[in-house]
Amino acid sequence: MVESYQPSSEHTLDRDCTTLSRHVLQQLQSFGPEAQDLSALMNRIALAGKLISRHLSRSGLVADTLGFTGKTNVQGEDVKKMDVFANDVFISVFKQSGLVCRLASEEMDEPYYIPENCPIGRYTLLYDPIDGSSNVDINLNVGSIFAIRRQTDDDLDQTAADLLTHGRDQLAAGYILYGPTTVLVYSIGNGVHSFTLDPSLGEFILTAENIQVPQHGPTYSVNEGNFWQWEESIRDFTRYVHRHQGYSSRYSGALVGDFHRILMQGGVFLYPGTKKNPAGKLRLLYETAPLAFLIEQAGGRASTGTERLLDVVPAELHQRTPLVIGSTEDVALVESFVQERLREQAPISAP
Repeated sequence: MVESYQPSSEHTLDRDCTTLSRHVLQQLQSFGPEAQDLSALMNRIALAGKLISRHLSRSGLVADTLGFTGKTNVQGEDVKKMDVFANDVFISVFKQSGLVCRLASEEMDEPYYIPENCPIGRYTLLYDPIDGSSNVDINLNVGSIFAIRRQTDDDLDQTAADLLTHGRDQLAAGYILYGPTTVLVYSIGNGVHSFTLDPSLGEFILTAENIQVPQHGPTYSVNEGNFWQWEESIRDFTRYVHRHQGYSSRYSGALVGDFHRILMQGGVFLYPGTKKNPAGKLRLLYETAPLAFLIEQAGGRASTGTERLLDVVPAELHQRTPLVIGSTEDVALVESFVQERLREQAPISAP
């Protein structure tokens, strides 16, 4: 009797061979049209990540990759050369997809339409091409954030009004972290999964599946240089962690890197409003809603401080929101300080 051959390292090899596109199809348990579409879209995002990663690895060696362009974006922020390059990469990659009619980015005043795709394009990509671009010039980590939404009307007036809905309408969301390795993290509403770019294969390979953020973590991540610009409730939280053991401050100035730490190790990231910018600086559609989608899929929580972030409906494409995101217990702690101050400020009703 001949025994069937069983590879001794079958499980390891199977995981090593799980590429991003294969994983999407496995997640959807389908090879139907929408599954094929989402797999193709994730492949395009991965290609953009590979191109940006390669460019970043040569920044400083290639002319015109560092510094500012001398222009400002729609938010009035100075534009870095890497912002422009990364934005152009996403446009170029998705022009060839046939699936995406519109791209909306924090670097563009209005959505970018791809007329040749629009007759059949059923999806919209929203993205922050380079988050934390100020870190590029000093060789620290940066990232890209993305979300995919289904196009729900013809958008003949090109106002993209159908994008002004809550974050639960996202089909997929994720980010690419450009650090010592290039990591892509994504969710299509069935858990959060991490892939690492293997340069020798040119593929993103599965490295962590069904990530769960700890219910509590030791890290709080916030720019304490803005302490005197915050509402008193956020100062109350900061004083609390200063006075209690077990907390560590970690803040890099790159949202993706700081969020990735929180996702893997637990804790809370805060970007509150200030006196100058009461709504904060982070964009809902391109930054906070995609990360809120991810953290909830990982068992965590995302809030504006007073409202579940995925419930926020934007009034405009570039709307900003405050952000409190991370482990459930730690976000709840921040919210408790906010609620306490609101109770103190509430008018006392007459008997």
